[in-house]
Amino acid sequence: MNKRLAVAFTGPSNSGKTTLILNVARKLIYEHKKEVAIIKHDPGDKARFDVEGKDSYKFSDTGAEVIVTSPTRTTYFSQRQKDLDEMIRLFDRFDILLVEGLKNLPLPRISIFRNSLDEDYFPYMDALAIDESIDLSKYKLPSGVDVLDLNNPEDAISWILKNAKEV
Repeated sequence: MNKRLAVAFTGPSNSGKTTLILNVARKLIYEHKKEVAIIKHDPGDKARFDVEGKDSYKFSDTGAEVIVTSPTRTTYFSQRQKDLDEMIRLFDRFDILLVEGLKNLPLPRISIFRNSLDEDYFPYMDALAIDESIDLSKYKLPSGVDVLDLNNPEDAISWILKNAKEV
């Protein structure tokens, strides 16, 4: 079996995290022929996966762990917070796992910023993805942080293939 890699992305709201993850995932899938899994953290507990009144909502509302399967997809509803290992087991098959958020997970992390850097993120970053809106001369980056072009997903992919953690 090929080694499976995992990397995390972090940054403030509207910094471009989702856009970068989407661009990286599409390139990994369609150009690099990799199987990609994505975990998104929902700190505000806002994500909704079904509609009140539907059977799957009623099943999920019982508090049970629920899998809904159809000819084109399988959806998993859980009432419990999962740790990284549990989430990885749910996916089973993937080459690269991209995690948005969850800055306390022990994964190599790309921090994404536009317009200004938030130094509170420095302890958690291994790479920094920025665009021309950031003037790095105004900041003292931690040593060993790689700087990536936010608008070039291949830049992030190269870093991921070299630095991601085997899981």
